[in-house]
Amino acid sequence: MLLRNNIPLTYIFGKIKTELIFVIAYSVGIVILYQNFHVSRISIPIAVPALLGTIISLLLAFRSNQAYDRWWEARIIWGAIVNDSRTISRQILSFVENPYELEEVEEFKERFIKRQIAWCNALSQSLRGFSAHKGLERYLDKNELAFIKKQRNVTVALLELHAMDLKKALNEGWINRYQQIEINKSITALCNHMGGSERIKNTVFPVTYSKYINMSIHLFIVLLPFGLIEYFGYMEVPLVIAIATFFLLVEKMAVHLQDPFENKPTDTPTTTICRNIEKDLCQMLDDNKLYEDLPQLEKSGIGSYYIL
Repeated sequence: MLLRNNIPLTYIFGKIKTELIFVIAYSVGIVILYQNFHVSRISIPIAVPALLGTIISLLLAFRSNQAYDRWWEARIIWGAIVNDSRTISRQILSFVENPYELEEVEEFKERFIKRQIAWCNALSQSLRGFSAHKGLERYLDKNELAFIKKQRNVTVALLELHAMDLKKALNEGWINRYQQIEINKSITALCNHMGGSERIKNTVFPVTYSKYINMSIHLFIVLLPFGLIEYFGYMEVPLVIAIATFFLLVEKMAVHLQDPFENKPTDTPTTTICRNIEKDLCQMLDDNKLYEDLPQLEKSGIGSYYIL
C-alpha cells in the first residue's frame, strides 16, 4: 500500500513510460513532417479530437468510479473485519466463565483468540494469491494445523474450528445458550466478510469494456497531433504529451484500483490491517510474547508491498 503523501514521480510516470515514449516519438515525427517537409494536408479540424476526447472523458469518469467503488467496498469489508475480530475476542473473554481458574478454560480463550488472528492473516494471504498456511504455526497448535492441512479452504476450516470450540464451551457450561448465539452471530459476520472479499477478488472487471476504452484513448492520441499542428506548430509536442499523459494516467489508475487484492501498491492494505488486529487482540489477551514478535514480522513485509 502507498503510505506516502508525496508519491515519487518516477513511480507515477513509470507506469506509462512505454506509452510516453511512443507519444513523444509520434508527435515529434508529425511536427517534423509539417514544418520541415511542408506536408500540410495532414492537418484536421481540432473539433474531431476534441469531440472524441469529450466522449472518452465521460467513459473514463464512469470507469474510474466503478473501479474506486470496488476498492472502497474492499476497504469497508476489512474495516468490518477489524471490528468483528475485536468483538468476538471481547465476547470470548467476557462471556466464558472460569470461577475455579481452570487451566483448560484459559487455554480455550487463548486458543480461540489466536485462531482469530490466524484467520485474518490466512484470508489476507489467500486473497493475494499466496499460501494461506504461511505463518499460521505462530497461532495454531499441532492439532489445529493438522486439521486445516486436510482442508482445501483454510479460512473456512478456521471458522469451522471456531464453531466446534463454541459448541464445546456450551456443552461444558462455560457459556449459556444466549451467549453462544451472540458469538455465533460474530462468526457468521466473519463468514460474510470473507465471502464479500472473495466476490470482489473473483469477479473480473469486464475485459471488453476496458479494451474498448484503451483503444479509444490510443485513437484519440493518434488524431490529436493532426488537430493541434496547424495552430501550435512545435508547441504541439508538449501539448500532446501533457494531454496524453493525463488520459493514460487516469486509465492506469482505474486499472489498478479495480483489483484491490493483487499485492500492488494501490491495494487495500490487508497486511497492515492484520498487524493492527494482532496488536489489539494481543493486548486484549495480554500475550506479551506474541506481541514482541510483531516488529520482526513488520520488517519482513510478508505478502505486502510498501513505499515507506
